[in-house]
Amino acid sequence: MAPTGWLDIHGHFLPPQTAEEALARQNAYHALLFMVPDPPTWSAELVLSYLDRANVSLQMLSNIPPSLDALRASNTHGLHLVAQHPCRFGLLAALPTDNPSACLAEIDRTTTTSVEFPVAADGFAVTTVYNGVSLSDERLEPVWTKLNSRGAVVHMHPNAYAPPTQGRPSPVIEVAFDTARTAVDMLYKGVFRRYPDIRFVLAHSGGALPVLSGRLALLGTEAWVPNAEGITREEIETQLGALWVDTAATAKTGLVPAMRMVGAGKCVYGADCGVPCSTELTMEENRLHVLEMEEKETGKRGGVGMNGWTLFPAAARRAEKSG
Repeated sequence: MAPTGWLDIHGHFLPPQTAEEALARQNAYHALLFMVPDPPTWSAELVLSYLDRANVSLQMLSNIPPSLDALRASNTHGLHLVAQHPCRFGLLAALPTDNPSACLAEIDRTTTTSVEFPVAADGFAVTTVYNGVSLSDERLEPVWTKLNSRGAVVHMHPNAYAPPTQGRPSPVIEVAFDTARTAVDMLYKGVFRRYPDIRFVLAHSGGALPVLSGRLALLGTEAWVPNAEGITREEIETQLGALWVDTAATAKTGLVPAMRMVGAGKCVYGADCGVPCSTELTMEENRLHVLEMEEKETGKRGGVGMNGWTLFPAAARRAEKSG
Protein backbone atom coordinates (compact mmCIF):
# COMPACT_ATOMS: atom_id res chain seq x y z
CA MET A 1 0.00 0.00 0.00
CA ALA A 2 1.53 3.31 -1.11
CA PRO A 3 1.67 6.31 1.25
CA THR A 4 -1.52 8.33 1.15
CA GLY A 5 -0.13 11.58 2.54
CA TRP A 6 2.42 13.99 1.19
CA LEU A 7 6.19 13.94 1.47
CA ASP A 8 7.78 17.19 2.66
CA ILE A 9 11.40 17.43 1.53
CA HIS A 10 12.19 20.70 3.28
CA GLY A 11 12.07 20.38 7.06
CA HIS A 12 14.69 21.73 9.46
CA PHE A 13 15.55 20.59 12.96
CA LEU A 14 17.79 21.60 15.84
CA PRO A 15 19.77 19.31 18.14
CA PRO A 16 19.08 19.66 21.88
CA GLN A 17 20.28 23.00 23.25
CA THR A 18 20.43 24.85 26.54
CA ALA A 19 18.52 28.07 27.15
CA GLU A 20 21.83 29.93 26.87
CA GLU A 21 22.58 28.32 23.51
CA ALA A 22 19.10 29.18 22.21
CA LEU A 23 19.59 32.80 23.26
CA ALA A 24 22.99 32.87 21.56
CA ARG A 25 21.33 31.54 18.40
CA GLN A 26 18.74 34.31 18.56
CA ASN A 27 21.49 36.91 18.99
CA ALA A 28 23.33 35.49 15.98
CA TYR A 29 20.15 35.88 13.92
CA HIS A 30 19.80 39.46 15.10
CA ALA A 31 23.37 40.19 13.99
CA LEU A 32 22.20 39.25 10.48
CA LEU A 33 19.14 41.55 10.86
CA PHE A 34 16.96 38.46 11.11
CA MET A 35 14.92 39.84 13.99
CA VAL A 36 13.34 36.68 15.36
CA PRO A 37 11.24 37.60 18.42
CA ASP A 38 12.08 34.52 20.51
CA PRO A 39 15.03 32.14 20.92
CA PRO A 40 14.64 29.38 18.29
CA THR A 41 13.56 25.97 19.55
CA TRP A 42 12.51 22.70 17.92
CA SER A 43 10.27 19.86 19.10
CA ALA A 44 9.65 16.60 17.26
CA GLU A 45 6.24 16.29 18.91
CA LEU A 46 5.11 19.74 17.77
CA VAL A 47 6.33 19.12 14.23
CA LEU A 48 4.58 15.75 14.05
CA SER A 49 1.37 17.35 15.26
CA TYR A 50 1.60 19.92 12.46
CA LEU A 51 2.40 17.25 9.86
CA ASP A 52 -0.79 15.44 10.85
CA ARG A 53 -2.82 18.59 10.33
CA ALA A 54 -1.14 19.24 6.97
CA ASN A 55 -1.63 15.68 5.60
CA VAL A 56 2.15 15.13 5.44
CA SER A 57 3.08 11.49 6.00
CA LEU A 58 6.84 11.99 6.18
CA GLN A 59 9.22 14.93 6.40
CA MET A 60 12.86 15.02 5.41
CA LEU A 61 14.96 16.73 8.09
CA SER A 62 18.11 18.75 7.49
CA ASN A 63 20.37 21.07 9.44
CA ILE A 64 23.72 22.42 8.22
CA PRO A 65 25.75 23.97 11.07
CA PRO A 66 28.85 25.98 10.10
CA SER A 67 31.44 23.86 11.93
CA LEU A 68 32.42 20.26 11.23
CA ASP A 69 31.99 19.07 14.80
CA ALA A 70 28.53 20.63 15.07
CA LEU A 71 27.56 19.28 11.66
CA ARG A 72 28.56 15.73 12.59
CA ALA A 73 26.77 15.97 15.92
CA SER A 74 23.66 17.30 14.16
CA ASN A 75 23.68 14.44 11.65
CA THR A 76 24.03 11.98 14.51
CA HIS A 77 21.03 13.50 16.27
CA GLY A 78 19.08 13.43 13.02
CA LEU A 79 19.79 9.71 12.65
CA HIS A 80 18.51 9.20 16.21
CA LEU A 81 15.32 11.10 15.37
CA VAL A 82 14.72 8.94 12.31
CA ALA A 83 15.40 5.79 14.34
CA GLN A 84 12.73 6.94 16.82
CA HIS A 85 10.21 7.94 14.10
CA PRO A 86 11.17 5.97 10.97
CA CYS A 87 7.69 6.21 9.44
CA ARG A 88 7.46 9.99 9.88
CA PHE A 89 10.98 11.40 9.41
CA GLY A 90 13.87 10.93 7.02
CA LEU A 91 17.30 12.53 7.12
CA LEU A 92 19.10 14.55 4.50
CA ALA A 93 22.57 14.30 5.99
CA ALA A 94 24.44 17.61 5.93
CA LEU A 95 27.73 17.68 4.03
CA PRO A 96 30.60 20.04 4.98
CA THR A 97 31.39 21.16 1.45
CA ASP A 98 34.39 23.23 2.48
CA ASN A 99 36.15 19.92 3.27
CA PRO A 100 35.86 17.25 0.55
CA SER A 101 37.53 14.54 2.63
CA ALA A 102 35.10 15.17 5.50
CA CYS A 103 32.22 15.05 3.00
CA LEU A 104 33.27 11.62 1.77
CA ALA A 105 33.58 10.35 5.33
CA GLU A 106 30.16 11.74 6.28
CA ILE A 107 28.52 10.16 3.24
CA ASP A 108 29.81 6.78 4.33
CA ARG A 109 29.06 7.31 8.03
CA THR A 110 25.45 8.43 7.59
CA THR A 111 24.56 5.68 5.11
CA THR A 112 26.02 2.79 7.13
CA THR A 113 23.33 1.19 9.26
CA SER A 114 23.91 -0.29 12.70
CA VAL A 115 22.00 -1.32 15.80
CA GLU A 116 22.19 2.31 16.96
CA PHE A 117 21.26 3.73 13.55
CA PRO A 118 18.98 1.21 11.83
CA VAL A 119 17.83 3.70 9.17
CA ALA A 120 20.38 5.26 6.83
CA ALA A 121 20.21 8.84 5.61
CA ASP A 122 17.78 9.11 2.69
CA GLY A 123 19.81 11.77 0.91
CA PHE A 124 22.06 14.73 1.52
CA ALA A 125 21.76 18.45 2.24
CA VAL A 126 24.21 21.07 1.03
CA THR A 127 24.25 24.83 1.07
CA THR A 128 25.16 27.01 -1.90
CA VAL A 129 28.16 28.50 -0.11
CA TYR A 130 29.62 26.82 2.98
CA ASN A 131 32.28 28.71 4.88
CA GLY A 132 33.15 30.62 1.74
CA VAL A 133 33.30 27.60 -0.59
CA SER A 134 30.77 27.43 -3.43
CA LEU A 135 29.20 24.22 -4.68
CA SER A 136 30.80 25.00 -8.04
CA ASP A 137 34.31 24.73 -6.55
CA GLU A 138 36.43 22.20 -8.43
CA ARG A 139 37.69 20.69 -5.17
CA LEU A 140 34.26 19.05 -4.78
CA GLU A 141 34.76 16.78 -7.81
CA PRO A 142 35.45 13.66 -5.66
CA VAL A 143 32.27 14.36 -3.70
CA TRP A 144 30.13 14.68 -6.82
CA THR A 145 31.74 11.54 -8.24
CA LYS A 146 30.74 9.53 -5.17
CA LEU A 147 27.23 10.94 -5.03
CA ASN A 148 26.76 10.39 -8.76
CA SER A 149 27.76 6.73 -8.40
CA ARG A 150 25.02 6.37 -5.78
CA GLY A 151 22.37 8.24 -7.77
CA ALA A 152 22.00 10.35 -4.64
CA VAL A 153 19.38 12.97 -3.87
CA VAL A 154 21.10 16.25 -2.97
CA HIS A 155 18.96 19.04 -1.57
CA MET A 156 20.54 22.41 -2.31
CA HIS A 157 19.69 25.10 0.22
CA PRO A 158 20.70 28.78 -0.02
CA ASN A 159 23.32 30.09 2.38
CA ALA A 160 21.54 30.54 5.71
CA TYR A 161 24.46 32.53 7.11
CA ALA A 162 24.61 35.13 4.34
CA PRO A 163 24.82 38.75 5.50
CA PRO A 164 21.87 41.11 5.13
CA THR A 165 21.39 43.08 1.93
CA GLN A 166 20.19 46.70 1.90
CA GLY A 167 19.16 46.42 5.52
CA ARG A 168 17.08 43.26 5.17
CA PRO A 169 17.92 39.65 6.11
CA SER A 170 18.81 37.23 3.34
CA PRO A 171 15.68 35.02 3.73
CA VAL A 172 13.50 37.82 2.32
CA ILE A 173 14.78 37.77 -1.28
CA GLU A 174 18.55 37.18 -1.38
CA VAL A 175 18.08 33.41 -1.00
CA ALA A 176 16.48 33.36 -4.46
CA PHE A 177 19.44 35.04 -6.14
CA ASP A 178 21.96 33.02 -4.15
CA THR A 179 20.39 29.81 -5.45
CA ALA A 180 20.34 31.08 -9.04
CA ARG A 181 23.95 32.31 -8.98
CA THR A 182 25.25 29.01 -7.63
CA ALA A 183 23.25 26.83 -10.00
CA VAL A 184 24.30 28.90 -13.00
CA ASP A 185 27.96 28.63 -12.02
CA MET A 186 27.59 24.85 -11.59
CA LEU A 187 26.00 24.75 -15.05
CA TYR A 188 28.79 26.69 -16.74
CA LYS A 189 31.50 24.73 -14.93
CA GLY A 190 30.04 21.46 -16.21
CA VAL A 191 28.90 19.99 -12.89
CA PHE A 192 25.48 19.02 -14.20
CA ARG A 193 27.04 17.65 -17.40
CA ARG A 194 29.53 15.40 -15.58
CA TYR A 195 27.17 14.15 -12.86
CA PRO A 196 23.79 13.49 -14.48
CA ASP A 197 22.80 10.79 -11.98
CA ILE A 198 22.70 13.13 -8.97
CA ARG A 199 19.15 14.30 -8.32
CA PHE A 200 19.74 17.93 -7.35
CA VAL A 201 16.70 19.49 -5.64
CA LEU A 202 16.80 23.29 -5.49
CA ALA A 203 14.96 24.88 -2.58
CA HIS A 204 12.30 27.60 -2.86
CA SER A 205 11.09 26.76 -6.38
CA GLY A 206 14.64 27.10 -7.63
CA GLY A 207 14.85 30.70 -6.47
CA ALA A 208 15.23 33.12 -9.37
CA LEU A 209 16.56 30.43 -11.72
CA PRO A 210 13.30 29.40 -13.45
CA VAL A 211 12.46 32.99 -14.32
CA LEU A 212 15.97 33.47 -15.72
CA SER A 213 16.20 30.12 -17.49
CA GLY A 214 14.77 31.44 -20.75
CA ARG A 215 17.25 34.33 -20.73
CA LEU A 216 20.08 31.85 -20.11
CA ALA A 217 18.99 29.74 -23.07
CA LEU A 218 18.60 32.79 -25.29
CA LEU A 219 21.83 34.59 -24.44
CA GLY A 220 23.98 32.21 -22.43
CA THR A 221 25.94 30.75 -25.34
CA GLU A 222 26.47 33.98 -27.27
CA ALA A 223 30.07 34.81 -28.21
CA TRP A 224 30.33 37.56 -25.60
CA VAL A 225 29.62 35.14 -22.69
CA PRO A 226 32.68 33.35 -21.22
CA ASN A 227 32.04 29.63 -21.62
CA ALA A 228 35.19 27.63 -20.93
CA GLU A 229 33.36 24.28 -20.87
CA GLY A 230 31.57 24.97 -24.16
CA ILE A 231 28.12 24.49 -22.70
CA THR A 232 25.59 24.47 -25.52
CA ARG A 233 22.12 25.97 -25.61
CA GLU A 234 20.66 22.47 -25.75
CA GLU A 235 22.62 21.54 -22.63
CA ILE A 236 21.39 24.62 -20.80
CA GLU A 237 17.80 23.68 -21.47
CA THR A 238 18.28 19.95 -20.86
CA GLN A 239 20.36 20.25 -17.69
CA LEU A 240 18.15 22.88 -16.09
CA GLY A 241 15.16 20.77 -17.04
CA ALA A 242 16.70 17.78 -15.28
CA LEU A 243 16.81 19.55 -11.93
CA TRP A 244 14.19 19.15 -9.22
CA VAL A 245 12.76 21.94 -7.09
CA ASP A 246 10.82 22.23 -3.85
CA THR A 247 7.97 24.62 -3.13
CA ALA A 248 9.11 26.17 0.17
CA ALA A 249 7.65 29.65 0.76
CA THR A 250 7.41 30.45 -2.96
CA ALA A 251 4.48 28.61 -4.50
CA LYS A 252 2.22 31.57 -5.30
CA THR A 253 4.58 33.14 -7.82
CA GLY A 254 7.43 30.63 -8.08
CA LEU A 255 5.81 27.26 -8.73
CA VAL A 256 4.48 27.88 -12.24
CA PRO A 257 7.84 29.12 -13.63
CA ALA A 258 9.51 26.17 -11.92
CA MET A 259 7.04 23.74 -13.50
CA ARG A 260 7.78 25.25 -16.90
CA MET A 261 11.53 24.79 -16.38
CA VAL A 262 11.62 21.25 -14.91
CA GLY A 263 8.12 19.84 -15.47
CA ALA A 264 5.37 19.33 -12.91
CA GLY A 265 6.64 15.85 -12.04
CA LYS A 266 9.92 17.20 -10.67
CA CYS A 267 8.33 19.74 -8.34
CA VAL A 268 8.33 18.42 -4.77
CA TYR A 269 6.45 19.76 -1.78
CA GLY A 270 8.56 21.60 0.79
CA ALA A 271 7.23 23.50 3.81
CA ASP A 272 10.45 25.06 5.20
CA CYS A 273 9.25 23.81 8.57
CA GLY A 274 11.34 24.26 11.71
CA VAL A 275 12.95 27.64 11.08
CA PRO A 276 11.98 31.07 12.46
CA CYS A 277 11.06 32.46 9.04
CA SER A 278 8.16 29.97 8.86
CA THR A 279 5.03 29.79 10.97
CA GLU A 280 2.07 27.44 10.68
CA LEU A 281 0.11 30.28 9.08
CA THR A 282 2.72 30.95 6.40
CA MET A 283 3.29 27.25 5.74
CA GLU A 284 -0.44 26.63 5.37
CA GLU A 285 -0.88 29.59 3.05
CA ASN A 286 1.97 28.32 0.90
CA ARG A 287 0.55 24.76 0.94
CA LEU A 288 -2.77 26.05 -0.39
CA HIS A 289 -0.90 27.99 -3.07
CA VAL A 290 0.80 24.74 -4.10
CA LEU A 291 -2.61 23.22 -4.75
CA GLU A 292 -3.94 26.30 -6.51
CA MET A 293 -0.92 26.84 -8.78
CA GLU A 294 -0.67 23.15 -9.62
CA GLU A 295 -4.31 23.12 -10.68
CA LYS A 296 -3.82 26.30 -12.69
CA GLU A 297 -0.86 24.83 -14.56
CA THR A 298 -1.84 21.16 -14.89
CA GLY A 299 -5.56 20.95 -14.19
CA LYS A 300 -4.90 18.60 -11.27
CA ARG A 301 -4.29 18.89 -7.53
CA GLY A 302 -2.10 16.91 -5.16
CA GLY A 303 0.60 15.59 -7.46
CA VAL A 304 3.30 17.91 -6.14
CA GLY A 305 2.73 16.63 -2.62
CA MET A 306 3.23 13.05 -3.79
CA ASN A 307 6.15 13.56 -6.20
CA GLY A 308 8.77 13.28 -3.48
CA TRP A 309 8.07 9.59 -2.96
CA THR A 310 9.69 8.97 -6.34
CA LEU A 311 12.97 10.34 -5.00
CA PHE A 312 12.86 8.38 -1.75
CA PRO A 313 11.60 4.81 -2.27
CA ALA A 314 13.05 3.62 1.07
CA ALA A 315 11.17 6.37 2.88
CA ALA A 316 8.01 5.42 0.99
CA ARG A 317 8.35 1.85 2.23
CA ARG A 318 8.77 3.09 5.81
CA ALA A 319 5.75 5.39 5.50
CA GLU A 320 3.64 2.53 4.15
CA LYS A 321 4.10 0.69 7.44
CA SER A 322 2.37 3.49 9.33
CA GLY A 323 -0.78 2.86 7.36
